[in-house]
Amino acid sequence: MLIMASSPTVLIRLVASAYSIAQKAGVIVRNVMAGGDLGIVEKTSSIDLQTKADRLVQMSICSSLAQKFPKLTIIGEEDLPAQEVDQELIEDGQWEEILKKPCPTQYSAIKEEDLVVWVDPLDGTKEYTEGLLDNVTVLIGIAYEGKAIAGVINQPYYNYQAGADAVLGRTIWGILGLGAFGFQLNEVPDGKHIITTTRSHSSKLVNDCISAMNPDNVLRVGGAGNKIIQLIEGKASAYVFASPGCKKWDTCAPEVILHAVGGKLTDIHGNTLQYHKEVKHMNSAGVLATLRNHDYYASRVPETVKKALVP
Repeated sequence: MLIMASSPTVLIRLVASAYSIAQKAGVIVRNVMAGGDLGIVEKTSSIDLQTKADRLVQMSICSSLAQKFPKLTIIGEEDLPAQEVDQELIEDGQWEEILKKPCPTQYSAIKEEDLVVWVDPLDGTKEYTEGLLDNVTVLIGIAYEGKAIAGVINQPYYNYQAGADAVLGRTIWGILGLGAFGFQLNEVPDGKHIITTTRSHSSKLVNDCISAMNPDNVLRVGGAGNKIIQLIEGKASAYVFASPGCKKWDTCAPEVILHAVGGKLTDIHGNTLQYHKEVKHMNSAGVLATLRNHDYYASRVPETVKKALVP
């Protein structure tokens, strides 16, 4: 059941805000790159990076959301010192198209304080620093009672190789029970097994798991958001990552988009992921995501891999 509210529900207003905020984030990401100084900092290792774009975008998203929805719980990837946020970073707009949408009835009575927002200001930071710009996404995931129910993904560099006339960037969004919007749903042809996996965090475990699935092709790309987009656009049939390393802010928004079109994202054991505010941030039992045929891939995960990855 969908309810057309005379005034939009909290969830619809939040998603409409998150859409506008994500679009602004895309502009910030492009502006930092165009400015030439990425301000790269190593966090835990040479492949765990943070840039000026990560910092500015997180400040923009978290401050913009907190200003409009003060009772939300917001969890962002970057540990940033509390500081005054430049008003230029605040986005106050709400996407009109979303405000007109009906709210699924099961979410119509949700209050602000019931929601947890998981923010990855720049998913695919390493790729961003290396110029692999189509790998980069901005992720805003919204959870209720531990379940990912709404999400927004901005791709700042969508179309960046399509010529000067192409519109740069796009924003994809979805709510469970309503649908997912902003892209063209496609599936890999029947019988083809194309796996997308990590580009920079590979390991024996990751590769053993992929081999066991006997894929026709393996794509190694950056960003969890990017990999889920490959699934919904028919470029890959499964996202397989048999390793800890991925965090809740990497999977919350993408999971919603995938689930809204009938796909499935779990850990490597087939367990659903939890997103309440006390949950540990690490997806320590890896990720297995598909648009179709989740069981086919889940049944092929080797026991050795399952034993190594404890939820």
